[in-house]
Amino acid sequence: MLRKSRSSKSLRLKPQYVARAKPIADKYQMVISFEDGEYYGRGVELPFAFGDGKTVERCARNTREAFVAVVASLLQDGHAPPAPASEGKRDQQVNVRLSSEEKLLLETKAKQSGAAGISEYIRAVALSK
Repeated sequence: MLRKSRSSKSLRLKPQYVARAKPIADKYQMVISFEDGEYYGRGVELPFAFGDGKTVERCARNTREAFVAVVASLLQDGHAPPAPASEGKRDQQVNVRLSSEEKLLLETKAKQSGAAGISEYIRAVALSK
């Protein structure tokens, strides 16, 4: 059940946004850890959405509820929620500063490997198993 905060202005999520948020939130991955007799969950796609519980099941349910609230809030505010990690969409960017020599070396290695560019080469090399 989605609860409203009493300490500040209550976030009022409209039912239509909660309904739209549920199938999106169900696709999100979570990480659950155990500490001090309690389970804690957080989102992979929504790292600041948390839940907890005395059991793994309760923790997962509470964390999923937090996902729904965050996604519903994003939708209600006109923002697109992040794509589920399982879809493999590349929506994150990493910037790396290189010297001219390093850049030239990477471009050469990328071309020799048949990669379309430095990004493709780095992904292939760094993420290969």
